[in-house]
Amino acid sequence: MRGWGWTVIAAALLAGGCAREGGSSPTAAAASRAAAPDWRTMATAADRDRLRNWRTAWISALTAARASDAKAVAAQGVLFDPDHALPGEPPPPGNYRCRVFKLGTGRAASPGYVAYPNFACRIDSEADVLSFYKLSGSQRPVGLILPAAQSFSVFLGTLVLGDEAAPLDYGRDATRDMAGRVEKVDERRWRLVLPYPRFESTLDVIELVPTD
Repeated sequence: MRGWGWTVIAAALLAGGCAREGGSSPTAAAASRAAAPDWRTMATAADRDRLRNWRTAWISALTAARASDAKAVAAQGVLFDPDHALPGEPPPPGNYRCRVFKLGTGRAASPGYVAYPNFACRIDSEADVLSFYKLSGSQRPVGLILPAAQSFSVFLGTLVLGDEAAPLDYGRDATRDMAGRVEKVDERRWRLVLPYPRFESTLDVIELVPTD
């Protein structure tokens, strides 16, 4: 991924035999998805646990967010609905407008709902999987989007902070590791949902809208 040191993920990709050339036909795309690595073998035990408990995190986060600003939460509609995930392909490679919402709170002094302005994000094709980069801001998730089910993909990555030029290897620092679900919520609109992030909130929701 852009020359960064993703030791654990790269090793899993190589073990799965995923680095190959291929066409862009539907048949080739389906074969590529089938050959992609199993996220369960790549994720840390802590991240598998976070992903298993995604709904618990979501309901708890929504309760706190509504208590903080019910009108703002309602205004986002299906974006915050845990049961609204459309079947279909993950977000295609390209440039995206990303908006980060932090729901719930990890500290008594933190608000239950925070909405940030739009940031620049990018999705690239990495052999048989996709990669996600948040390109600006003080907290920048980067990682891989891996096949999981018809209605969602799994994101595994790490958090880049401040003026850091490169991420830590996934699995090296549990406070930086990130795991989430990538779901389609509308035509040309997706979300990356991160249960139990290590900082500030109970659930992060990143809205992804293509700008290409």
